[in-house]
Amino acid sequence: MGNNSSFKVVTAQPESLPRIFNPVRLGRMLWVHRSLIRQLTWWEVARRYKGSYLGLLWALLNPLLLLAIFTFVFSVIFKAKWGVAISESRLEFALTLFCGLAVFNFFSESLNNAPGAILAHPNYVKKTPFPVEIIPLANVLSSLIHMLVSLGILVMGVLIFMKIFPWTLIFVPVLLFLLLSLTLGLTWLISSLGVFIRDMNYAVGFFTAALLFLSPIFFPITAVPKDFQFIMLVNPLSAYMEASRRIFLWGQSPNWLWLGEAGLFSIAILIFGYGFFMKSKRAFADVI
Repeated sequence: MGNNSSFKVVTAQPESLPRIFNPVRLGRMLWVHRSLIRQLTWWEVARRYKGSYLGLLWALLNPLLLLAIFTFVFSVIFKAKWGVAISESRLEFALTLFCGLAVFNFFSESLNNAPGAILAHPNYVKKTPFPVEIIPLANVLSSLIHMLVSLGILVMGVLIFMKIFPWTLIFVPVLLFLLLSLTLGLTWLISSLGVFIRDMNYAVGFFTAALLFLSPIFFPITAVPKDFQFIMLVNPLSAYMEASRRIFLWGQSPNWLWLGEAGLFSIAILIFGYGFFMKSKRAFADVI
């Protein structure tokens, strides 16, 4: 080969932000890896209960035991009343409480598992072809299964004890989609930050613990002094908890304006969280 031969060195160019934050790309990823996502989700569910005698039954027992404790404390000791329910019975108060707990437990469980999601699978990170972005997704979907079990219990309780079947259950897919968008976006964001900042698990643990009392789980928003109600109103979980109670318990349509505002924020978080994860995942192998 002569001296006149020329060689071109091709270097990988960083992707543009519009491409990384492209929701179409996100949808394509979910479709292409749908089989792997399903397998990894069920593996995550099986891993959580591996070696236990009751297995997935703990997904029923944990929320029910917490429900019994919280109901006793707030309705028996503090004699709390919701004020907007059909009746003021302890049973209906328990179902109202359980509905909010189902939403919160899904959200907090997903976020608390996020900081170590990537760190727990170093072998996957070092395998270049493996789509590591589905690891946080599988964690969220496994938590979603737990919430669906809880919501199934809630529907049965409403049917048996309140003797109603709300027609508003047709809005459940919309509620789940928006709640899943918020949770998944934050999970992608936190899981990527957790690779570089090892203190994320402590920060997220404090955040979810504080959120337990800054969300309308044990009391309605109207019970909060007006000067502090804005704290509840800017919390997107509040919109989802209120919408879930209207849908599952009271047979009312959601507050579409409030739910729409929370939904737009959730979809923005979903796109941003996915884009941030995809932008930062190139450095995972160097850190782990």
